[in-house]
Amino acid sequence: MESKKKVLEEHNNNNKSHEEEKIKIIDWEDYQHEVARLSSLTSAVSEANNNKALVQHKLNSHLQSEAESLSWSNQLDEMREKLEARKLVMGNMSMNLKVVQEKAKKQEDQLNSEIRSLLMAGTSLSVASRSLQEENNSLAGERGYGQLKNVQKLLRMRQQFMVFQISLLYPVKVVTGHTFEQELDSFSTSNKSGKPSGLKPLDAGSLTISGLHLTVLPFKKMSFFTDKKEVQSSATALGYVAHAVSLIAFYLEIPLRYPLRLGGSRTYICDYAPSVEPTSSDFTSISLPSLSSKPMEFPLFLEGQDTTRSAYAVFLLNKDLEQLLNYIGVESLGPRHVLANLKELLNNILSPEYINL
Repeated sequence: MESKKKVLEEHNNNNKSHEEEKIKIIDWEDYQHEVARLSSLTSAVSEANNNKALVQHKLNSHLQSEAESLSWSNQLDEMREKLEARKLVMGNMSMNLKVVQEKAKKQEDQLNSEIRSLLMAGTSLSVASRSLQEENNSLAGERGYGQLKNVQKLLRMRQQFMVFQISLLYPVKVVTGHTFEQELDSFSTSNKSGKPSGLKPLDAGSLTISGLHLTVLPFKKMSFFTDKKEVQSSATALGYVAHAVSLIAFYLEIPLRYPLRLGGSRTYICDYAPSVEPTSSDFTSISLPSLSSKPMEFPLFLEGQDTTRSAYAVFLLNKDLEQLLNYIGVESLGPRHVLANLKELLNNILSPEYINL
């Protein structure tokens, strides 16, 4: 406690000594001078405080301006970054726009080309339509399709008349077991398949042409004891058939596949097919038999001839009959029915349906 008191006393003494030192004793003569000096110092301090406040205000405003400038600078940097991003996007959009414009240009050129083609096609279609209209008008006119049908009908009627003359010249009749009425009925009721619908197909031995039978037996077997009269009769009958076939083909304007060289009972039929198979070297010079090559002739008679060649000639004659039947839409009765095929051909041409073919 005593030590504390001593310390307090020493502190108080020190304060008193300092106060005494601060207190300055001025003489009266210097009082006014000191008052003036203090007044000037006071005004200087006041002015310094004002300047300090002004400087502090300016400094604060400057700091605020710097802060605002820094904020604006940051915002400007952000805006620049956004602007660069926008520029990049605009660049990409510009490139895409150029690509789209190029595609649009190509499509426009293609569309223009298609439009030109369409216009040309429309013009061609218009011309074709006018031509078609003119053709329709010409067909509907006096020299049109109706006139053509009438001319064709007249032509077929004329063909019927000429074939009727052939049927009178070379009549094919049924003589064995058939009456004349049965013969007409059996062939008039035949359909387009070439087979009679009412009766069975006639036997070759039951038919005659101009009263002559056509027998196939001599063509199969020829001997010393063969009846010469029967052979001559068959040759004459084949000559009649060949002449009738030639006339019918001429009137119908059909070139026969196997042409005939008429000679009555000494008639020949021609075959343009090669008699031997061509070798590989022949194909380099000729691929098909030319029309100028000499055809092979086969006799339609047996006297002094090979039976095989004569039988082949009858086969070719029947092929010509089959060609004529197929031309009018009728099937053949078979390769051994020469007279039956001829009668079928005559009856179909003379039927009313032939005019409307």
